[in-house]
Amino acid sequence: MRLRELHVGCFGGGTGLPSLLGGLKRNPWLHLSAVVTMFDSGGSSGVLRDELGVLPPGDVLRCALALARNEAEARRVLLSRLPTLEHARLGGHTGGNLLLSMMEQYSGDFLAAVDGLRRVLGCKGRVWPVSTDRASICAEYTDGTITSGEVEVDEGQARGRYVKRVWLEPSVSLHGQTERAIRALDAVVIGPGSFYTSLMPTLLVGGVCEALAASPAPLIFVANLLTEGSGMRGFSAAEAVTRIVEVVGRPIDAVIFNTARPSPTVLDRYRAEHKEPMPLGDIPSGCEVVEGAFWTDGIARHDRRRLAYAVWTVLANRLLS
Repeated sequence: MRLRELHVGCFGGGTGLPSLLGGLKRNPWLHLSAVVTMFDSGGSSGVLRDELGVLPPGDVLRCALALARNEAEARRVLLSRLPTLEHARLGGHTGGNLLLSMMEQYSGDFLAAVDGLRRVLGCKGRVWPVSTDRASICAEYTDGTITSGEVEVDEGQARGRYVKRVWLEPSVSLHGQTERAIRALDAVVIGPGSFYTSLMPTLLVGGVCEALAASPAPLIFVANLLTEGSGMRGFSAAEAVTRIVEVVGRPIDAVIFNTARPSPTVLDRYRAEHKEPMPLGDIPSGCEVVEGAFWTDGIARHDRRRLAYAVWTVLANRLLS
């Protein structure tokens, strides 16, 4: 085996992608690029988008913090929320969301704002918005219902509706600089994260699938620990792989899957939210399955170091052997 530096792209958003990035950044052989969803419509990001006309900053901010030189201190400062004052429109937002939004308004360029934040935080890696065009995630359920917006799509699943298809409205295009970054990747990791509102939106942007199809980079999928609400009851890692392949138009090369189970008390807490451990299902032949105990505490989140080592194992076997 001959070691060399690898350029790895991690696709998604939410809380799952920062966990992956935070583990991988410790590896000196990796150059990381986070390709981040930009269609958040809820919480602080949604309010800033609507009131200031800026792009939603939340997912980009969390990824930048995960890559920061001093992550703990950066999170303490930039994830603190400003107090809500009687006449202050900006109260209740995190300092980081406001900072990134103000940098965008000052520069007039969201990518320049993200790059400025990266330099301030001393990030080990780059954060790329998948698009700087404005759009909303839409879903059609098997009962014929259609809804629009990240929060609304999640709520539909929570109420027991099964997603038939998702799309972006209006159609948007991959940013040119992000496209060049994708085409230079040695490997691509998709997930973990909310399947329909964090992972799929990054793949639905025009130009993403074409860039991935033209690349020899292996595709690695990190399966979630849990299903997401009663509308995803029975949803498996295999079904996630099938849906991604349908969109991307090329096979998934490897799936990283959790085999650990927390205590019954923890599982009961998540069952009350209609969330259950994700089953593996019938993974397509030719797709490698890497299994391990990635759920190590009471919160449904992949252990950073274990996940990072699992990804490195796949990369080493496929690209360095």
